[in-house]
Amino acid sequence: MTESSFDATHPPSRELLNECVHCGFCLPTCPTYQLWGEEMDSPRGRIYLMDLAERGEIELEGAFTEHIDACLGCMACVTSCPSGVQYDRLLEATRPQIERNVPRPRSDRWFRNGIFALFPYRRRLRAAAVAGALYQKTGLAKLAERVLPPRLRAAQSLMPEVRLSSAFASLPRRVRPDGPVRRRVALLSGCVQDVFFHEVNTATQRVLAAEGCEVLTPRDQGCCGALGLHAGRETHARERAKQTIATFEKLPVDDIVVNVAGCGSSMKEYGHLLADDPEWTERAQAFSAKVRDVSEVLAELEPQAERHPVDATVAYHDACHLGHAQGIREQPRSVLRTIPGLRLVDLPEAELCCGSAGIYNMVQPEPAEELGKRKADNVRSVNPDLLVTANPGCLLQMRRYLDDVPMMHPVQLLDASIRGTTPGRTPAPR
Repeated sequence: MTESSFDATHPPSRELLNECVHCGFCLPTCPTYQLWGEEMDSPRGRIYLMDLAERGEIELEGAFTEHIDACLGCMACVTSCPSGVQYDRLLEATRPQIERNVPRPRSDRWFRNGIFALFPYRRRLRAAAVAGALYQKTGLAKLAERVLPPRLRAAQSLMPEVRLSSAFASLPRRVRPDGPVRRRVALLSGCVQDVFFHEVNTATQRVLAAEGCEVLTPRDQGCCGALGLHAGRETHARERAKQTIATFEKLPVDDIVVNVAGCGSSMKEYGHLLADDPEWTERAQAFSAKVRDVSEVLAELEPQAERHPVDATVAYHDACHLGHAQGIREQPRSVLRTIPGLRLVDLPEAELCCGSAGIYNMVQPEPAEELGKRKADNVRSVNPDLLVTANPGCLLQMRRYLDDVPMMHPVQLLDASIRGTTPGRTPAPR
């Protein structure tokens, strides 16, 4: 028997590989197949490559890595598959194999290492926010855009307008409702979310409190590991998962609330991520059972706070790790429909990723740009007054190609309605 090209640490399961019958139902929903029409850049094509590698018929280096790297991990194929193929499990098993066994070119390795040396750390992000503010104000950004290589140009274009007052602000550790406590919850403040989208966290605390929730936000929390998990950095993800569990499991709460789609998706999978660690398996499962997207919690609570009318046509974009990975589609919409006067519309090609996909829009800038422009065209086609989506990566990605439409997190729009204020907008990249 030919030896597998995968190492022995959690390789893609033969049982899962055999579930794919190559029917092709995934093809219309796969972003890279829609862009290029290349079979090996479709889910069934990538599963075929995994199958060959598992049999030892192809090596991991070269074309195999290129096609797996090109996958956004959006999980639209999981939603569309009539056979229930767990492509998400296959991809999560394959990417760590590449990271362990395939040497990347030096520039690629340094770029990826730089991302993970910065984004999971709030203190480093705050230092970067100071440098970014100076960078934007001096006009260097426009000058550098002409000479930077594609990856650095993409990273620069995604940089939000830095508000130092928000970047260095702290959330209150405890927020109590004015009336009786209907539910006690803990909030993941996140890393990128808390520094560059701090106003989403404050809106989340206010809305939950207005609906009768006591909100605990521990100060000692850090990165949940989502970026690492989606990029195949399994050790990074496992370490961050353990730290997150240890921080939250001691809190006497009903739910652990998340307002970032990618983070929530990963945190709900901690039980799987730590399944082979006897010390953490049960703790991870108990933790994941409490994780809820903020829209899930709000959809279950009968609205008690008065909503002021918002006379606007609002387009809702399904973040992939909310809609496809978590299966949460109706809850955000039902919560938004509690706002009087609001007209909610869906987007054409709603199942296609916007091109953000964790770090994808930085490491794969060309296809990310094509997908971003395609999503922007679909948004403009419904002529909305406002666009809402529940993931900071999506907001940054779409703002790059859609600077003529205000956009925000759904909880910010609900917060504005409850407070009777004019809905704002997310900071636009320079």
